[in-house]
Amino acid sequence: MSRKKKFKIKKLIFWAMGALFLLFLLTGSAVAFWVATLNIPDPESLGELKVIQSTKIYDRTGKIALWDIHEDVQRTVVPMEEISRHVKNATVAIEDSSFYQHKGIDISGIIRAILVNLRTADKTQGASTISQQLVKNTLLTKEKTFARKIKEAILTLKIEKKLSKDEILELYLNEIPYGGSIYGIEAASKNFFGKSSGDLTLAEAAYLASLPQAPTYYSPYGNHPDKLEARKNLVLSEMVELGFIAPEEAEEAKKEKVNFLLKGQNTVKAPHFSIYIRSYLEEKYGKDIVEQGGLKVITTIDYPLQEKAEEMAARYAKENKEKFNASNTAIVAIDPKTGQILVMVGSKDYFNREDEGNFNVALAKNRQPGSAIKPFVYAAALKKGYTPETTLFDLPTEFNPTCVYNYSTSTPPASEEQKDKDDCYMPVNYDNNYRGPVTLRSALAQSLNVPSVKTLYLAGMRDSIELIKDMGITSLNDPNRYGLTLVLGGGEVSLFELTGAYSVFANEGKKNEITGIIRIEDKNGNILEEYHEDPKQVLDKNIALTISDMLSDNNARTPAFGANSPLYFPDRQVAAKTGTTNDYRDAWVVGYTPNIVAGAWFGNNNYDSMEKKVAGLIVAPMWNEFMNEAFKNLPKEEFEKPQKAKEKANKPVLKGDWRGGQTYFIDKISGKLATDRTPPELREEKTLFEVHSILHWLDKNNPLGDRPQDPKRDSQYEMWETPVRRWAEQNNYKDQTAEDIPKEMDDVHKPEYAPKLKIESPEKDKKYSPDEDITIKFSAKENKFPLGQADIFFNGNYLGSLSGEPYMFSFKPADYRDILEERSEIRIIAYDSVRNKSETTVFIEFDTQ
Repeated sequence: MSRKKKFKIKKLIFWAMGALFLLFLLTGSAVAFWVATLNIPDPESLGELKVIQSTKIYDRTGKIALWDIHEDVQRTVVPMEEISRHVKNATVAIEDSSFYQHKGIDISGIIRAILVNLRTADKTQGASTISQQLVKNTLLTKEKTFARKIKEAILTLKIEKKLSKDEILELYLNEIPYGGSIYGIEAASKNFFGKSSGDLTLAEAAYLASLPQAPTYYSPYGNHPDKLEARKNLVLSEMVELGFIAPEEAEEAKKEKVNFLLKGQNTVKAPHFSIYIRSYLEEKYGKDIVEQGGLKVITTIDYPLQEKAEEMAARYAKENKEKFNASNTAIVAIDPKTGQILVMVGSKDYFNREDEGNFNVALAKNRQPGSAIKPFVYAAALKKGYTPETTLFDLPTEFNPTCVYNYSTSTPPASEEQKDKDDCYMPVNYDNNYRGPVTLRSALAQSLNVPSVKTLYLAGMRDSIELIKDMGITSLNDPNRYGLTLVLGGGEVSLFELTGAYSVFANEGKKNEITGIIRIEDKNGNILEEYHEDPKQVLDKNIALTISDMLSDNNARTPAFGANSPLYFPDRQVAAKTGTTNDYRDAWVVGYTPNIVAGAWFGNNNYDSMEKKVAGLIVAPMWNEFMNEAFKNLPKEEFEKPQKAKEKANKPVLKGDWRGGQTYFIDKISGKLATDRTPPELREEKTLFEVHSILHWLDKNNPLGDRPQDPKRDSQYEMWETPVRRWAEQNNYKDQTAEDIPKEMDDVHKPEYAPKLKIESPEKDKKYSPDEDITIKFSAKENKFPLGQADIFFNGNYLGSLSGEPYMFSFKPADYRDILEERSEIRIIAYDSVRNKSETTVFIEFDTQ
């Protein structure tokens, strides 16, 4: 080759080298400029990362999770020290075995991934460390590009300088996806095993560590359980390799039988109640906070009792569907002392969408309560001054004054046209029988309709509805629509509000707002809301106690329900009321003790009628079983006895005497008119027979006031009076007048007939020693009537009684040193055989030195 040619080649190489260098320089500058201009997130934000957390709803213990509410993410952040060491070690072993050695980036792994991606033109191969995975899951998008890899590397190196390895691992374990909407180790632990991450066994930890690489593929609910098992074993082997566990521990864990929860088993418990709580939360705090804010909600639900109630609802619904064509049911239980909801079952099965199981019947305000509304009307009557002993006539009664009813033949209006035109209203009892005079106590206990309609009229429609509203039922607000049918369930209520209103009776007239919340905390543990008692007295205590006394009177309800009905509990005092609508679309029982009130309903969501059976047969057995279940964990409490309103009653009809309105007192011994000397226990009140309806004897708006001068002015007077007078005639009750009152006065109880005693010992004013026996001896020879009884007292302290001769009694004063005085009194109260009374006193002295 010539010299000139060699020069040209060298020159060409020089220029080529120069061009290559320039190209390298330009490329390097471009790359540097590209890297410099990359939009890289600030790693400082990782420490302030706003991790989306789902709201957790718990039972009243705070230990049983009812629902993990989330939009797309279920996550509960837990600190490092609350996570099982097995979880930490298993995760490091399978995800990043050199985690504690590298500085954030595994160079060999990156080179291997780059080569594979270049060779295959694919960008899906990765070998990211835990630190890198944390960065890409929290600070970067999900795309897989070279630019993202550069950003990832830069951020990883920065984060490794800023955070410790344990801090990185903690963030990672709280962020990593475990399948579906489950993020973070705590949510995974709860969803797959129903326990906290700190309680996981070695085998369980290995299973969970196996999931993040391919959560769907390795899912225990998927189609590759064998692959999951193999990966779990690989995790355990890697842990042995790294010295985290001994080979024996690994072998034992490989053999351990691990039970995963059924899919969906941990999604929602007490579903109707949980949704009720979620609605409350969203209304108060907003949907975003509920789905992403990480609230911790401690509710009032008693979950073990809730589970029992749900099981009962499903079982009885199946049984009653076959027996009574009653396909659905609901149960609500409340603590009356606090207003806290203990149980809410809104249907036989929430997850049965075919039968609208997700619809919460307990909250539906469009079910008629039947007779279950009666106690509120009776309470309104008691509030006005009526008593449990007030007597009404249970007789066929037409309540529409414009409707003509022939009582003599017991026939309705002459034509159906007239009946429809006049809107006649003549209710009947559940058994189509009538009982004549009955007290309010018996009428309520036996759920008699005719006396109850009369009670509503006496109590007043508006006053009754006002009381019902005060006690917590908000749906009855149109008195003109219901009329007198209100007391038979003519309005609409919800089981939830009805049960809550009964809790006022159980709580002695005090109303607590019904609540499902004990405490709400934000994700940082700050209390946003907390239960506080704030009872309000909305019903007089004695009236509430009286209603409880009436509803728990098994003797009073026995004629209708039998002595051993499902409403009766041999070892508990339980107040209860049933309700059945006339069309048999709704059957109810609501009952209570001082520490629980429970309501149960049966019917059909589509309002189909059930078989024509009373609530005592349809719903009471389930209610009884539920109450017995609740009693297992409740102390036995009884209602305080009410004061007797009968003592305040000033008319015979208010005292249970239906025979008339004029009374007089006789002496039981002589049968003559009583005097002021007649002993109280021998005074007997007599009533002149003059049978009338209650409207004849009192003003319905002021029963304790004066007798009305013209009772016929009351629009209902003739409607009530006509059947009562006919009944009296049929039973041969003849009216009496003042001429039938005895004229002679009691002549056996006179001052001069008081028993006279002759004291024989002790001697008057004699000085005695406290340690000597003293004998009291007397005779009673010269009296009108023989001596019947003598009660002996020493300085006001009862010593004993004598009822026959010889009249002698001994005692030792030293036994009564606490009341002994230097001059002491012996008093003898004597009664003859007709209860004439006298008192004789003897004073004796003691040497007390």
